[in-house]
Amino acid sequence: MEACRKVRHVALDMDGTIYMGATLFPFTRPFLEMLEANGIGYSFLTNNPTRSIADYLVKLERLGIKTGPEKMYTTAVATIDYLKANMPGVRKIFALGTPSMLAEFEAAGFEIAPVETGVLPEALVVAFDTTLEYPRLCHAAWLASQGVPYIATNPDRVCPTDQPTVLVDCGSLCSAIEYATGRLPDIVIGKPNPDMLSGIRHRYGFAADEIAMCGDRIYTDVAMARNAGALGVLVLSGETTLETALASDPMPDITAKSILEFGELLLESRNSL
Repeated sequence: MEACRKVRHVALDMDGTIYMGATLFPFTRPFLEMLEANGIGYSFLTNNPTRSIADYLVKLERLGIKTGPEKMYTTAVATIDYLKANMPGVRKIFALGTPSMLAEFEAAGFEIAPVETGVLPEALVVAFDTTLEYPRLCHAAWLASQGVPYIATNPDRVCPTDQPTVLVDCGSLCSAIEYATGRLPDIVIGKPNPDMLSGIRHRYGFAADEIAMCGDRIYTDVAMARNAGALGVLVLSGETTLETALASDPMPDITAKSILEFGELLLESRNSL
């Protein structure tokens, strides 16, 4: 309860936490309204780079959530920030990603290289690509085998969905490339990398323990919170089952059925003063 009492900002995962696929959870809007009524800020952090910030805002508005770009941070944006900060000479990249993601890279000043036999770009970026074509996967593997600097946007094996399918995510694509070439990414940008939370800390001037990271995955959301020194909140509305949570070592700081149950804890911690 003491840890909950310190929370001034909640970083929210999206898929499996506030919605599943195209379905908004019924508790999401009441939870956000509760945060606003109690002066607690929130941001949306997602390891899913398939949509640009603008596209995510459109999706959220369609689901009934109106928010601004300052509250959105995706792994595509985080990868762009990483390239500019750590590889400033890189301009031409080959990327596995959706047209929406590639457009975001182009808007940031990068040139997207086509599949060209024998031609090496300055970097390889592998992301969750729902438009993946087999020849492009093969070309990415060849570039990895040639030692091209290799960045993955996120480690997720699958993406949560409300449809009867398995959405193969970036981590699984990287595993295919590793199995084919023996090469791992040089860096994986998204959660659990603690840098995903650094923007919130710097923007609002919060201490790490004043931020709660809330998501449905132990190996990304909760692990990032632990790496950043924030409060790690696992919700059971997405990928992770209670059995998995109980077997985790270390366990999440808090495990809740949903963000609404976590919101009740936040309120109780403040009312118990």
